[in-house]
Amino acid sequence: MATSTASERRAVAKREYDAFLALCPSRRLLERISDKWVALVLAALGGDGPSPGETAVDEARPLRFSELSRRISGVSQKMLTQTLRALERDGMVTRTVTPTVPVTVSYELTDLGHSLQGVMRDIKKWAETNMEEVLTHRDAYDQGQQGTAGAARPGGTA
Repeated sequence: MATSTASERRAVAKREYDAFLALCPSRRLLERISDKWVALVLAALGGDGPSPGETAVDEARPLRFSELSRRISGVSQKMLTQTLRALERDGMVTRTVTPTVPVTVSYELTDLGHSLQGVMRDIKKWAETNMEEVLTHRDAYDQGQQGTAGAARPGGTA
């Protein structure tokens, strides 16, 4: 029986990643990166969108936790902390602690994070650009559903 090194086993596994399979690790990664807070953290760290009170788009730069919290309206401290830890664990964000009084902690995109941020920026822009059309379709769908409340729906559900 031939033995293989860890890197050889990873190379074989990489060729076999298939998110359609329930146990594939890429499925868990897709779950993580499809989270709205991940998308917004990546956008904020990538300089996509103005800071509160500003109109200009920034360049990508490190941001402190408080800056991220102000930039991403509606995110709780707990959720932002969990999101940043998950992104750091996945290698998309680096956390830098500066020994000042009080201690300063900043977050910055890694090269891997920048590569994903570009994709997420395009998705965010698509959502913002197409929101009116989506709302129109939702309204039309909802109006149609009111008249067919008891009828069978595609997929076998009523």
